[in-house]
Amino acid sequence: MHLDVKREKMKSVFLAMIFVLGFSIAFSAITAEASDGKPNIIYVMLDDAGYGDFSAFGSPHIKTPNFDRLCAEGMRFTDHYSGSAVCAPTRCVLMTGLHTGHCRRRDNTAKARVQELSEKNGRPLVFLEDDDVTVAETLKKAGYFTAGVGKWGLGNPGSSGVPEKQGFDYWYGYLDQVHAHDHFPDEIWDGGEMISLPGNQSGKKEIYIPYQQEEKALQLIREHHEKPFFLYLAVTPPHGAYIIPTSDPAFAMYDGIPGGAQVQHYAAMVTRTDQTIGKVMDLLKELEIDEDTIVFYTSDNGPNPLFAKAIESSGGLRGVKRMLYEGGIRAAMGVRWPGHVPAGKESDFVWDMRDVFPTLCDLAGVESPSHLDGMSVLPTLTGKKQQSRQMHYWEIHSPFQQAVRFGDWKGIRFGTEEPLELYDLKTDPGEQDNVAKANPETVHKLEAFLDSARTESSYFPAKTKRAVRRKKNKKK
Repeated sequence: MHLDVKREKMKSVFLAMIFVLGFSIAFSAITAEASDGKPNIIYVMLDDAGYGDFSAFGSPHIKTPNFDRLCAEGMRFTDHYSGSAVCAPTRCVLMTGLHTGHCRRRDNTAKARVQELSEKNGRPLVFLEDDDVTVAETLKKAGYFTAGVGKWGLGNPGSSGVPEKQGFDYWYGYLDQVHAHDHFPDEIWDGGEMISLPGNQSGKKEIYIPYQQEEKALQLIREHHEKPFFLYLAVTPPHGAYIIPTSDPAFAMYDGIPGGAQVQHYAAMVTRTDQTIGKVMDLLKELEIDEDTIVFYTSDNGPNPLFAKAIESSGGLRGVKRMLYEGGIRAAMGVRWPGHVPAGKESDFVWDMRDVFPTLCDLAGVESPSHLDGMSVLPTLTGKKQQSRQMHYWEIHSPFQQAVRFGDWKGIRFGTEEPLELYDLKTDPGEQDNVAKANPETVHKLEAFLDSARTESSYFPAKTKRAVRRKKNKKK
């Protein structure tokens, strides 16, 4: 009898162990399934904020507590670069994964076949075509809801370049870059059509679009957080007309800032936009999707000269918007993904916006198109060692310039037959000491690369000589 009781107890213990083991396996499978899921992706890009306009990057004037928080809870990248030194080609690089020697849009306006484009598109603008492949198209095929808020700049109404024809399920904001200069427009693109804004018609200024951009971003996250989403938050401040309602508390924060009222508006626009990103991050926590969402936070190119002079917006770097010196293309970047991107880390890994497309493909678990110029930087984002590409390339056409970064070397020239300027960024990040004469072998190597890095464009032809600005004759 005693033996039977002992056997029954052993049987019960065995069954309990099987149950616990089975539960553990099932729980592990569920956890693995959740962790293997596609993360939500939010890519935030300010418009014309400089490398030195963020307090985490040393701004002595502008406060960006949410950018700082994102860097503290994620990684701060000191050597990240824009796609270009001006807005439209930067957005083209970001969307297509091709650098400016290969992508369709290499400057804001075309430099050749101007009349043809003006007749077709209203101005000499080059839009994306049907055969262009965007990161939004690829993510949409991977099961993502794709949305954009802010400035598009790659296709106007009626063209093949509108966001809804380039992979976006929804877009709210501006299509045309000049339209985006007006923060109180009388119409706006909303879900595939231009809608009227009566509050801004007949001279009224009741609807400040940056506030609407915040509202739309938060609404989209709330409505689509139960499935993977890609939100491209291409906010328009601080570019365009430098204006923010003076009733906004951010405006009062900058009373007495150097440069006067225009700089005060500019600084307030940066801080107010930073507050929007703070609300986005708070919402992720509220919806309990914080650990399922990766957030990138950067700017599209360098600042305008006024702000570089008044409040050090270039962060001590040489150059501004439209120049391929560091101040025109180096962009502050913070990336946050709790549990995946190490918190509080700083990285000098060199990458640029062409790398976003393959990185997002990697995050989504899909193969990136083979023709891309970019490389996935997901290993770096998750704290692993990774080899950077050997050469980074940029070109722009107003005036024509080419630039290359090779390790700590930076080369720039203003015509294919012009001498190369060479700088050692390790000892001279401000690009003040041209060391080309002392390093002929490096110069030759970089010149050979620049000669081979681009394909010819009928809209953006290379120039052999440096553009010379002629002074207008003064009337006596």
